[in-house]
Amino acid sequence: MAVSTWETSVTDSINTIYLLFSAYLVFVMQLGFAMLCAGSVRAKNTMNIMLTNVVDAVVGSLSYFLFGFAFAYGAGGTDSNPFIGSRFFALKDIPNENYDYSFFLYQWAFAIAVAGITSGSIAERTQFSAYLVFSFFLTGFVYPIVVHWVWSSSGWLSPNSSELLFGSGAIDFAGSGVVHLVGGIAGLWGALIEGPRVGRFDVFGKPVTMRGHNATLVILGTFLLWFGWFGFNPGSFNKILISYPNMPDQGNWTSIGRTAVTTTLAGSTAGIVTLFGRRLLVGHWDALDVCNGVLGGFVAITSGCSVVEPWAAILCGFIAAWVLIGLNILALKLKYDDPLEAAQLHGGCGAWGLIFTGLFAKEEFILETFQPGLGGTNALRPFGVLMGGGWGLLGAQLVEIIVIVGWVSVTMGPLFYTLHKLSLLRISVDEETVGLDRSSHGGDAYIAHSDENKPRTYAEYAHGGHAFARSDENQPRTYAEYARLQEKP
Repeated sequence: MAVSTWETSVTDSINTIYLLFSAYLVFVMQLGFAMLCAGSVRAKNTMNIMLTNVVDAVVGSLSYFLFGFAFAYGAGGTDSNPFIGSRFFALKDIPNENYDYSFFLYQWAFAIAVAGITSGSIAERTQFSAYLVFSFFLTGFVYPIVVHWVWSSSGWLSPNSSELLFGSGAIDFAGSGVVHLVGGIAGLWGALIEGPRVGRFDVFGKPVTMRGHNATLVILGTFLLWFGWFGFNPGSFNKILISYPNMPDQGNWTSIGRTAVTTTLAGSTAGIVTLFGRRLLVGHWDALDVCNGVLGGFVAITSGCSVVEPWAAILCGFIAAWVLIGLNILALKLKYDDPLEAAQLHGGCGAWGLIFTGLFAKEEFILETFQPGLGGTNALRPFGVLMGGGWGLLGAQLVEIIVIVGWVSVTMGPLFYTLHKLSLLRISVDEETVGLDRSSHGGDAYIAHSDENKPRTYAEYAHGGHAFARSDENQPRTYAEYARLQEKP
């Protein structure tokens, strides 16, 4: 008995270490989001977007602690229901036989990522107070409800439920829908209600390029997100020391390794396809587009990363790249302005990821992931349509897409509209022109010696009565413009 207890303690300790390490990796993604966002906006809004990323973390911590975790996982006993949790508010009765503090921390890291996605869609034109409101509401209520549907054992969409939808439940292993589609649709409504940034489209409706100010930060952020995704996807197994019956040489550790491989292949494929695809469309090699392509591949594979073969992950990334490219073209035609392409990337590629899982999920991997005690047996369960598994899984995946779009629309849409009507959502044209850093945050993020005598706050700027343009605003931005200037006598 003593040996058994010791072995159990060691197993539990290793599993806890694995989950905590995964939580730390996912939290590093906040730094990745911060760098990506900072590099993708203009210099005059850098401090603002960095602060919003900090706010997402600190506000999300409190809202998820007080309400979010309870709404997501607070099920059990006679008060369980498939829609919303009703226990564990402020972590009351945690730890227990099902959840402990390390599980809460891991789920919290996911929750604050959702608000970061939405922040990118409404960057460069939003009042800071609006960030506080929507971040608290999104992480404390909107997102946790979707988590309960899909990831709680009592959720009506859950693949772990006793009553599986279509005999399958929706497979969204690490959150292409739960995390990314939720954040993308929320950002879509925010950007639609606010409207495009000043000057994004000219008087004829043609788009005007507003490139981010720092490609180095964008690439740094991309690699940090890539690093964090190894906690996001493989870490979603929660436990590493689970062996599969009839396969003594395999266990969760095998599936975790495969999940890391499928994640890498999907992101890499999407990146290379975006590189050449954009080269054909715009005529040059664009590093920033490649970064978004890589992230689009990661978003898409996040749903099925644990249940598909590596070759299928390559196909997932290939199509994800074209989904992103196509949605960006459509966004310009519709005069939709999203500085981080968040709605297109997280929303569009997230939806494709759910469909992809319904097409290519492998039955053996589904059993290993969601019924590890049956791994290697003859248990039957719907799997990918193109793998011969019937339509049950794909049907559940489509239902998840529909209900997430509907739920986020009826919650976040009215919230953004109310803030808009109360004049609490968008800053004024004058403040947007001078930049959020000066108008709302006391000065520029970058202080150069040549600017020492220029106004540092919006009040000083308004008092001066004139605008200060960046020294490079009138410089040629493309080789074609440069060549035309050289031809002038």
